[in-house]
Amino acid sequence: STMANEHSPLLVHGVYSMMGDTKDSTGGSAGVTGEGSPKSNPRKLNTFFGVMVPTILSMFSIVLFLRTGFVVGHAGLLHGFLMLFVAYFIISLTILSICAISTNGAVEGGGAYFMISRSLGPEFGGSIGLMFYLAKVCACGVYVLGLVEAILDIFGKDPGECSAVSHGVRVLPQGYWYTVLYSSVVLLLCMVVCLVGAHIYAKASFIILLVVTVSLISIIISPLILSPQHFNITHTYGNNHTVTVNPSYTGFNSTTLKNNLGPQYSLDYSTNTMMSFATVFAVMFTSCTGIMAGANMSGELKNPSESIPKGTIMAVSYTFTVYVLLFLLLGSTCDRCHLRHSMFQRVNVWPPFVTIGVYCASLSAAMCSMIGASRILHALALDQLFGLPLAPATVTSSSGNPWVSVLYTWALVQCTLFAGQLNVIAGIVTVFYLLAYAAVDLACLALEWASAPNFRPTFQFFSWHTCLLGIISCVVMMFVINPVYSSASIVLLLLLLLFLHYRSPTSSWGYISQALIFHQVRKYLLMLDSRKDHVKFWRPQVLLMVANPRSSCQLICFVNQLKKGGLFVLGHVQIGDLDLLPADPVQSQYNFWLSLVDKLGVKAFVDLTLSPSVRQGTQHLLRITGLGGMKPNTLVLGFYDNCYPEDYFLQDPVFCEGDRGEGDHFGVDLPSLQANFPPVRHAESPRALHPEEYVSIIQDAIKMGKNVCLGRYFFQLPPETKGIRGNDNVDTIDVWPTNLLSPGSASYADVSSLFLLQMACVLNMANRWRRARLRIFVCVESELGDQGWLAKEEQFRELLGKLRIRAAIKIVAWDNVARMCRGPNSESQKLTEDFLCAVNALLREHSSTAAVRFLYLPHPPSSSQLSQQYLTQLDTLTRDLGPTLLIHGVTPVTCTEL
Repeated sequence: STMANEHSPLLVHGVYSMMGDTKDSTGGSAGVTGEGSPKSNPRKLNTFFGVMVPTILSMFSIVLFLRTGFVVGHAGLLHGFLMLFVAYFIISLTILSICAISTNGAVEGGGAYFMISRSLGPEFGGSIGLMFYLAKVCACGVYVLGLVEAILDIFGKDPGECSAVSHGVRVLPQGYWYTVLYSSVVLLLCMVVCLVGAHIYAKASFIILLVVTVSLISIIISPLILSPQHFNITHTYGNNHTVTVNPSYTGFNSTTLKNNLGPQYSLDYSTNTMMSFATVFAVMFTSCTGIMAGANMSGELKNPSESIPKGTIMAVSYTFTVYVLLFLLLGSTCDRCHLRHSMFQRVNVWPPFVTIGVYCASLSAAMCSMIGASRILHALALDQLFGLPLAPATVTSSSGNPWVSVLYTWALVQCTLFAGQLNVIAGIVTVFYLLAYAAVDLACLALEWASAPNFRPTFQFFSWHTCLLGIISCVVMMFVINPVYSSASIVLLLLLLLFLHYRSPTSSWGYISQALIFHQVRKYLLMLDSRKDHVKFWRPQVLLMVANPRSSCQLICFVNQLKKGGLFVLGHVQIGDLDLLPADPVQSQYNFWLSLVDKLGVKAFVDLTLSPSVRQGTQHLLRITGLGGMKPNTLVLGFYDNCYPEDYFLQDPVFCEGDRGEGDHFGVDLPSLQANFPPVRHAESPRALHPEEYVSIIQDAIKMGKNVCLGRYFFQLPPETKGIRGNDNVDTIDVWPTNLLSPGSASYADVSSLFLLQMACVLNMANRWRRARLRIFVCVESELGDQGWLAKEEQFRELLGKLRIRAAIKIVAWDNVARMCRGPNSESQKLTEDFLCAVNALLREHSSTAAVRFLYLPHPPSSSQLSQQYLTQLDTLTRDLGPTLLIHGVTPVTCTEL
């Protein structure tokens, strides 16, 4: 069989007793335990019985008897040897990968599927596992059809009744539907055996190998004994068009050898199509697909990491030698015509030898494929990758035989039998196997490239070059054999990958993708050098401090729009002292925060810290968050005011109980997510933060060279799910680039004003805000003379042109407001309550319809006594404005040159 015994209970050939697969830790397979077998140690098989016998049997199967002549006949000796070498080169590369993976850690029962899924994660493992299963199903079909073909060769009625060689045994009628009927009967027999249990097959396995060997020996010695002969064969093409050919057997003959050297592709008598290098190679390659049989014995071997490499390599070299001998033998003793019709049994010391060999080999192969396939299906079902359709396949009998998956397999093989021709299915099988081999090579390559410290196989003779070459040669061979099937199989693979990715089954097997991503990200982070930063490529990298996500979800989503592909980190400080705590309370919180980030759909990292005060914690985060060239340059805080926040969790359907309750795969379900974040602050509860501390956090950030943004009223922002409110009403983004709290110093080109413009521009580039209009309000005092402010506006337009910012400029005269600030003595400025209310009224008058406003945040006062006053001024300034961002910029961010 091809790749015998995936997941099959494994065979103790020598003593003819059957050891069950012990149920392995992952529940990988449940085996059949033979009666009276000692249960102490199931790992009893040595290299010969455990690896070599099944591998040799799998590789010889039926191609050896039914198709060797066919290959030499069409391709000639030279092409035939070329095919043989190419085929064995490809499988040797894969064998190196199999050896590497199987010697890295304990391989449980489960063979190739186990190796691939545990190295490459569930998506790859599942999709390749399923395709591997299908390959085994098709292989089973191939063997059954091969057996039927062999039976009909002897017992079939001759289509041409007048034929000279009509014997008394030829009783079976022939034809497409008859072939299907016979195959179904054979298949039913296989199914019965598989349902009874694998131990029947196991006992026969070694005997079958002996029979096959005897047949081989008879084939090899026959030419030394028999004299040359001539035959007469009649074939029917189409309905009634018959052709009679006269093959001859010449004995050892140099002329025959010379004639057989070159290729001579002609019509194939069974499928009635022209043969070519590719088609013959496809049939030939099916003989090479048994190499996994030994690796799949892993669960039963005494010492798998030693036996698998040794046994597989020995078995492969043995089969290779046999093929080379057979090719030479046939090439020098039979003419083309004889070869193409594979008349082995006509030239034998005792013709039935070959017949028995063929029947035994193909029956054992078919059962082996069936058992193997059902075990793979069982493993897939146990791993729950495909959900409901495969759920019944986990059912096992009392002795542990997965009978439901045997039935599934039987049904599928029955479908393949309708192809009715061996050569048709052979192509599909080969393509699927090659894909599975490529996947094993890929698994090995990925493990090698991820260079995880735990990948250290004891089998050293491989490198990433051999893996890569293996992948490439397998894929190339697929397309040589059958471009259509290959493309289809790769499309199928991608579809399965996507399907599994979106079903996202959780697994504790580890994801190779994570290891590879880590490897690449670290490499590129090292290449990202903060000394090479240039203002042209500046982007906002934001640290958003979140006290309680329940009240700040809209701000989190808004900042996500504002980051423009930069870094976005949610920071949270938990107040506490590690000395007084038994364990760090912060580590356990990460999963809840990450789950929150997933639910909100923002692209953010999370950084939590434990600190005696919020100010110290924020300092820690500002210094330490980020890695290498990715560090936050902007701190965003919620506004310090007295309005009691609303609970966003109660408004958004994502967080309400009505949503699906099963939670994600990391142990966070909705109720525990809800319970983890405390309820929002209400009227009775005191503030956790004092005004002085809040203002000093702003000061710290400015001292550290970070830009500061304060967000107010963001809970009024409509949730993102609804998108922009109607197309008729286009959102506007309003920018007030002047420092409204000091009317005289109205400069537009200072760093902070430019930073304001830049942030508004960045927001305007975000998907949700792309249709919004940008409006910039310039406050002027018209009394200073017309020329003054006209010139100012002209300058400002020029500046915007240089900065390539498309915006509407609105001129706001604020003489009377500014006058209130000056008071009687125009030198000293005093910010009265009236003045602040007037500015607030001005903002409300001009910007009441905007979706969001950007205002200038004045530098905080240096003495802590003035903190409360500073906050009161900001509070009065922005009262009832709607979503507002107060920004103080300290880094130059705009760039006018190319």
